[in-house]
Amino acid sequence: MTYQVPVEEIRFVFKQLADLHGVLGLPAHDGLDEATVEAVLQENARFVESVVAPLNHLGDTQPAYWENGEVRTPPGFDEAFRLFGQGGWQGLQHDPQWGGQGLPRLLSAAASENLHAANMAFGLCPMLTDGVIEALSLAGSAEQCEIYIPPLLEGRWTGTMNLTEPQAGSDLSLVTTRAVPQNEGSYRLYGQKIFITYGEHNLSENIVHLVLARLPGAPQGVKGISLFIVPKFLVTATGAPGKRNDVWCASVEHKLGIHGSPTAVLLFGSGKGEVGEGAIGYLVGEENRGLEYMFIMMNAARFGVGVQGVGLSERALQFASSYARERVQSQPPGRTSGPATIDQHPDVQRMLLTMRALTEGARATALYGAALADKAHHHPDDAEKLRCKALYEFLVPVIKGFSTEMAVEVTSLGVQVFGGMGYIEETGAAQFYRDARILPIYEGTTAIQANDFVGRKIVRNDGQVALSLVKAMRETVVQLRSRADTTSHDADVALCISERLETAIAAYEQALDYVLKQAARDPRAVFMGSVPLLMLAGVVHAGWQMGRSALACMLAAQDGRATDFERRKLTTALFYATNLLPRARAYADAITAGHLTAEYAAAVWRSPSGK
Repeated sequence: MTYQVPVEEIRFVFKQLADLHGVLGLPAHDGLDEATVEAVLQENARFVESVVAPLNHLGDTQPAYWENGEVRTPPGFDEAFRLFGQGGWQGLQHDPQWGGQGLPRLLSAAASENLHAANMAFGLCPMLTDGVIEALSLAGSAEQCEIYIPPLLEGRWTGTMNLTEPQAGSDLSLVTTRAVPQNEGSYRLYGQKIFITYGEHNLSENIVHLVLARLPGAPQGVKGISLFIVPKFLVTATGAPGKRNDVWCASVEHKLGIHGSPTAVLLFGSGKGEVGEGAIGYLVGEENRGLEYMFIMMNAARFGVGVQGVGLSERALQFASSYARERVQSQPPGRTSGPATIDQHPDVQRMLLTMRALTEGARATALYGAALADKAHHHPDDAEKLRCKALYEFLVPVIKGFSTEMAVEVTSLGVQVFGGMGYIEETGAAQFYRDARILPIYEGTTAIQANDFVGRKIVRNDGQVALSLVKAMRETVVQLRSRADTTSHDADVALCISERLETAIAAYEQALDYVLKQAARDPRAVFMGSVPLLMLAGVVHAGWQMGRSALACMLAAQDGRATDFERRKLTTALFYATNLLPRARAYADAITAGHLTAEYAAAVWRSPSGK
């Protein structure tokens, strides 16, 4: 089955939920109009559908491989990446000063979703390169930006981030890679990094590694980490790749999924290059502020991984829906004659609606966040800029955590729709499930997102940002209530959605209140419920966007403009309210029992049998 970009759905979210009009009204996008946005979206659809999507299954069955220190990507990846660069897709959201197109992040996020839906293993390389460009543009020197950003934007070079070491996974205070100063201002790096996505490959002329390392005498812990640019090939005076640096790929990992994407073990300072022993690197920004700079890239990647979850879910939904429309099996309840296609069976409809509702809710939340990022960067009013920045940063762990956990659920349901055939690799449904499993792990596990969400995004500001969003949610409930008070044919739907949304919001408020009261006196109890709180926030935020979607569809029906698309959208919003929003109450109950759960869990782990 081929993948088709959900252009109509993206267009709806742009206009009805993510304030495309407001984004296009920002000074940075003066002269950009909806027709141009539509043209870019259509061309993106053409590119990913015809060039990238056909390589998805091939990359799974003929994965990237290592040989004598070099890595070969799956057949066709190199040509697809060349066309990706030539099409200007890498520079979509980046500053025109360096050769980017300067288009809204809202549009770039949708294009990124489509790329990952087409082929997530392929899309990882551009996603990480985006992060390198953003980190250098904000923390690099003018000279570093001039040297490295233009070829990255052109797709001639690619970028990676190097954090993890065998002994230092999530705890980066344990990083031991060394950076030794040289007389001419460069540094020699020695150490090993693992899990480096596209750390070695044959897609580009050069690879720009951003590497965390320690200088001699640096403070212990995360306060002593600096950030370095380490190119695979040193850059000559003309800007072309020169001598081979002393950074080498020792192996690539054999993984559960994303087989097309090489995940490298990199050795710095093994003495194999053309520059002598020690990988030559260049300090980014100030000494000992490396983790701070890397988090620029990390936050961009975390948002990007959330978008990956949406894209992969869309692909699995399309795959399962197509199969269900064709597979004839059994007689559905209420039918009096013969077997039917399985999409006529109520439980298959339930599964497909769950997949659709979760995907559409997560997409709307992510694109709503992308529009906030645009306003945080470009709004002319400083107060509004700060407000949007706070909202966007609040939503990043929600988008990353909820969208990725949601993707595992959606792709699992996709296998279930196929039944036994879904468990057979040849059908392709299993690939989406395997690929999805990494999403809640890399770029910070769900627990890391949840701990950040509780500690930095809620407790640190007394829940002000969260509660401001709750206020906006309640305004949507009021609008739905007013719709329910009319004599329109959808009044009962509006009432149902408003009641379920209001109940979910109340559960969210209860959980927030518990966390704010307990944080100082019993942090263990609070963090026992941090992941449930993150999932609760995701369920409610996605439900809010689905409620807003329902209002837009009802208005279209009132004006006589409703199409089959709006009618399906309203059905999905109703299903989300009745079948998914009730999860909020269960999450809240788990969170508010945190003090009791934490007490008994601690006792179990203190006992001999709990070792």
